[in-house]
Amino acid sequence: MKRASIKDIARIAGVSVATVSYVLNKKEGSRISQQTKEKILEIADSINYVPNKIAKSLKMSRSKLIGLILADISNGFYSTMARCIEDEAIKLGYTLIIGSSDENPEKFKQLTELFAEHQVDGMIVAPIIDSDETLKKLIKDEYPVVTIDRYLKDIQLPGVLVNNFEVSEQIFDFLKAKNFEEILYVGYNTEVPHLLDRQYGFEKRFPESGISYKRVLVGMENRKEEIHNALEQQLDLSKRTAVYFTSNKLGIAGMSYFIKHNIKVPEDLSMITFDEAEAYELFPIELTYVKQPLTDMAKMIIKLIDDEITNYKKDGERVIFKAKLIHKDSVQ
Repeated sequence: MKRASIKDIARIAGVSVATVSYVLNKKEGSRISQQTKEKILEIADSINYVPNKIAKSLKMSRSKLIGLILADISNGFYSTMARCIEDEAIKLGYTLIIGSSDENPEKFKQLTELFAEHQVDGMIVAPIIDSDETLKKLIKDEYPVVTIDRYLKDIQLPGVLVNNFEVSEQIFDFLKAKNFEEILYVGYNTEVPHLLDRQYGFEKRFPESGISYKRVLVGMENRKEEIHNALEQQLDLSKRTAVYFTSNKLGIAGMSYFIKHNIKVPEDLSMITFDEAEAYELFPIELTYVKQPLTDMAKMIIKLIDDEITNYKKDGERVIFKAKLIHKDSVQ
């Protein structure tokens, strides 16, 4: 017979997995009604629920587990960030459980339920489009949650990210000073706020600059093919041109196109990309890129989640770090 789980209790009670986890672990600070608590405990008893080994080993209602939900674990930025977060978590005695939503809201929801079922003390998440309801449910249940790299406009949670708008303004000013005739912006066709911040910051001063501007927006899937097709159509190498790729994956796809078509950087065009990537080492030239202070961000995110676990607050602070443009050889 299948062993009864927290998810079974939540389904029968008509509440979230997080709510069940809080009641069964007798965690303090949650405003769950006495009636709901009694209902959950009665259901648990009626279906012969037995806590798992992790729950049995809890001390002071703590599992010392933190759930980390990344948007795309295959992205070098997120895998490096995960390592930095894990290093900082270990210092405070936490163990990290890592999942990747792959920009899928249903998978995002399933991961939050899985983590709650494993009684994690809190969650660090990279929000994605249409994850609002899942996050609102966690907030309602007063589950400790902080955001990393991203935010959603209508969701107020503590978190950590960089000054995407301002650093993109700086990139535009840098390229403008180089007297380019045309600038090509390559980004994602998305409503994710932090990516829109990069776009709007970069575009803010274009109307008064007199520089020719082209925008290429691609989907999260098949980005390489889309970028290659767009560059084929949009690039005009008769003009002094610069290209701004707003993620490392976009930059890698763009550079592969340039190599394939024997377009030399920076002789034929200049390029800047957002974030680092190990793949850059394979290119014939060092790329100018935007560096995020990952170690400092990781230290802050662990501080924030530990604070939420220790003393939950409904509205926490959003800490913004300054990203830095690292000048290499791909712009002249």
